[in-house]
Amino acid sequence: MGNNPAIIDTTVAFVQQELAGAEGGHDWWHIYRVWRQARQIAAEEQANMLVVELAALLHDIADPKFHQGDENIGPAKAAAFMQAHNIPADTALHVENIIRHMSFKNGLEKQAFYSPEMGVVQDADRLDAMGAIGIARAFNYGGFKNRALYDPAIPPNLQMTKEEYKHSSAPTINHFYEKLLLLKDRMNTAAGRRLAEERHRYMEGFLERFYREWEGE
Repeated sequence: MGNNPAIIDTTVAFVQQELAGAEGGHDWWHIYRVWRQARQIAAEEQANMLVVELAALLHDIADPKFHQGDENIGPAKAAAFMQAHNIPADTALHVENIIRHMSFKNGLEKQAFYSPEMGVVQDADRLDAMGAIGIARAFNYGGFKNRALYDPAIPPNLQMTKEEYKHSSAPTINHFYEKLLLLKDRMNTAAGRRLAEERHRYMEGFLERFYREWEGE
């Protein structure tokens, strides 16, 4: 199972425990999909597999959306876990930096950190926000927050700051224009770009049909 199977198994068990009862779009299965996808991309990109696997597994153990917007809880929890399991300090710091800087909203500001491994994990995470799974996750979270599906009177905000993005309560359809449809052109790796193309087309087809059905066609 990639590098250091014992520590990966231990990390999997820790994440499953941390995310028991999580919202359906940000639960263990989100982590599982990102982890699997990241390993696939990392193999193509020849990235450091241990860093990639740890970052993919630990990247959402405390998503700020579910912790009053606090962006330090997740990286701090990940750092404490890695220290407790004797992960080498340079590897642990690299993983912590990936977790701290990889989210979409942080990309709305000047990027403070980047590595090839972060590019891999970020692409895997972004792919899980696209295609059929991305659509399902968007509406699951919208329902969790009691948001409207769509409101023709509320246009998407395409110039959002990080703070506006964090506090948006717009209908779920707006999220496609404010984030999901932008992801294809923000992929870091050749593998990520290739995989994003098909998922992007699938979302475009979904939206086209959504609007037709909205008008009763």
